[in-house]
Amino acid sequence: MRRSLAPSQVGSGENVFKSPLLNSKRKKRECSRIPLAQKSPSQVMSASEHENLIKHILNKPFKVPIPNYVSSYCGKSLGLKRTQVRRALHDPDEPNALVLYRPPYLPEHERMKMNVNDIKVAVVVDPVLGNILRPHQRDGVKFMYDCVTGQQIENAYGCIMADEMGLGKTLQCITLLWTLLRQGPDCKPTICKAIIVCPSSLVKNWYNEIHKWLGQRINALAMDGGSKADITLKLQQYMNTFTTTRVATPVLIISYETFRIYSNILHSSEVGLVLCDEGHRLKNSENQTYQALMGLKAKRRILISGTPIQNDLTEYFSLVHFVNEGILGTAQEFKKRYENAILRGQDALATAQERERAQECLQTLTSIVNKCMIRRTSSLLTKYLPVKFEQVICVKMTPLQTQIYKNFINSDAIRNKFSGTGDKNTLSALSSITTLKKLCNHPDLVYDKIVERSEGFEKAMSLLPGNYDPKDVKPELSGKLMILDCMLANLKTNTDDKIVLVSNYTQTLDLFEKLCRKRCYQYVRLDGSMTIKKRAKVVESFNNKESKEWIFMLSSKAGGCGLNLIGANRLIMFDPDWNPANDDQAMARVWRDGQKKPCYIYRLLATGTIEEKIFQRQAHKKALSDTVVDQNEESLRHFTSDDLKDLFRLEENTLSDTHSKFKCRRCVNNIQVTLPPENSDCTSDLSNWYHCADKKNLADLVLKQCWDLAKSISFVFHHRSAQTEAKTTSEEEKENIPDSKPKRMKIEIDEDYSEPDDSADEDYE
Repeated sequence: MRRSLAPSQVGSGENVFKSPLLNSKRKKRECSRIPLAQKSPSQVMSASEHENLIKHILNKPFKVPIPNYVSSYCGKSLGLKRTQVRRALHDPDEPNALVLYRPPYLPEHERMKMNVNDIKVAVVVDPVLGNILRPHQRDGVKFMYDCVTGQQIENAYGCIMADEMGLGKTLQCITLLWTLLRQGPDCKPTICKAIIVCPSSLVKNWYNEIHKWLGQRINALAMDGGSKADITLKLQQYMNTFTTTRVATPVLIISYETFRIYSNILHSSEVGLVLCDEGHRLKNSENQTYQALMGLKAKRRILISGTPIQNDLTEYFSLVHFVNEGILGTAQEFKKRYENAILRGQDALATAQERERAQECLQTLTSIVNKCMIRRTSSLLTKYLPVKFEQVICVKMTPLQTQIYKNFINSDAIRNKFSGTGDKNTLSALSSITTLKKLCNHPDLVYDKIVERSEGFEKAMSLLPGNYDPKDVKPELSGKLMILDCMLANLKTNTDDKIVLVSNYTQTLDLFEKLCRKRCYQYVRLDGSMTIKKRAKVVESFNNKESKEWIFMLSSKAGGCGLNLIGANRLIMFDPDWNPANDDQAMARVWRDGQKKPCYIYRLLATGTIEEKIFQRQAHKKALSDTVVDQNEESLRHFTSDDLKDLFRLEENTLSDTHSKFKCRRCVNNIQVTLPPENSDCTSDLSNWYHCADKKNLADLVLKQCWDLAKSISFVFHHRSAQTEAKTTSEEEKENIPDSKPKRMKIEIDEDYSEPDDSADEDYE
């Protein structure tokens, strides 16, 4: 076919096919027209007016009828801050979340009507810390938060963390501190700066603990030494930091001594929170340290002390007054309203009316104080730690000790002192007590006075044996040292247990060293002369299972608190202290988190001597603490005021002066015929312990063997920790505890510290 005849080449015609796509001109669609006569009045409106009306309606922006409504789908605008929804920093509905504050429920439409800045949010503990807290620690953090935010007592923002040793007070306080620095119900931090005040030996420890639990999340300034100019500059920079925004270094850690010296700088501006560790140092409201801390501009105050009552109720008042000033009135009002009546009711000779009056005052006092103080006992640790056996051993003095002791208390110097006829140069009561305590340990400790023929020791030189050599220790001259020598030999031969020896006197530690060198025992010693940096290395080495150090000698004055000696599971408290808190602190060094073996605590007392009198005084103070702090209404009253004053009397014809004063009904002719109550343990009153005048009922095999070897033990009180079985894993999961054995605090001290030790602030009765 010719190309000219193809449809595309042929002109348009009716019979020729044309593609509709090639037709560019389309016929427009037309509406059917209505005659003008048939249109309504609204249809008669001109087209321009109608279009304007429609445009006016369409151009009006849409507005949600709900006030303050903010769309979540709004786009980003350059240069403008995007509206954010107020919400908690951490999810309060997450499993195991520790919620310290939850705002009241409001319907969504009510929240939309409120001002954005008035909406409260939940305060939730950071899961980094919340997931490792034990149940009692979670309760402690919640209680402290309620106190420092004023929810417990109106216009009062302080509290006392009075948990006993080993319950994790440091971790609880770090958790609260971190929460306050990061969160608040108003969607901003509750505080911006905080100061931690503690003993000088624990400054670096607090720094390490904060770093251990929070890592790099927070910066802390530890004042652990340096020149005066350097300390002054650092403190001025810290105090001059603005508190309206987040601070780069929000935490200052400082010792009591340094705080007192630089108090004028620390008083210059406001601080959100002050936290005082070992707060029983503030028991005297008249000393300079107390006054310096009271002058700090800090509304929120937390005081940490496992022993809020150490000696009397006046000290107790000072602690409560520090955290919440005026809550108990003035010191005079407190003494008149509470203290006098309670002390009269505590006396063993108190009448029924006096005891009833004391109980009424006690209930009123505790109802107030319990709103700002939380107290849990070490019985909670039985869920996590192995069993502990405590034994109070009464040891008879040797004939040499007894004769020197009798000559001293019957000397003219002592008689004149207590008859009131002595002159100013007469021996003071304090020095006499110290001398007798040293004599109970070993005659070597008073050898200098014997040589000098000091008052009371005029005839002592003739009593010493002919072969006496002060350079060579003779255990057979002291009843307590004989027991110690036998126990060490038994432990070295039959066990692999390490042991801690504690004394109040460095002279006694010197005696221990002589004994160890004589028996070729490997040991390590920690006292006030050892630097903080070296202490950490010594403790770490001793706790190592592979270390060769077997004995750890510890001065209760220098290392009674803060040390973790879980490498040992036996501890001997060689002599008692007037303050029961000092002994309790020292005895708590081995039964701590991380301990895997059963623990044995031995307390040695010279029978019928001043040591038993001091121990009885401790029991009286503990009974007062049990009654006021622990609300133990069954705390027994064994000692009258006259008994406690009768210090300079030797009870020769007794197996135990303490047991005699109990007037124990469970023992007949020094034989225990009735067992202790089933719910009793080593935290119970001593009268509810096991009483042994022979070795039959002893639980400790080592002590039982030493009874016959040394032949100087006269009586033993013993008991064990509460028999509470550890929870199973399934039970822990029910309580949302992530780990049956979570990592706990390991209190260690490192880095040298050059500032003066403030242990001299402790009162000595």
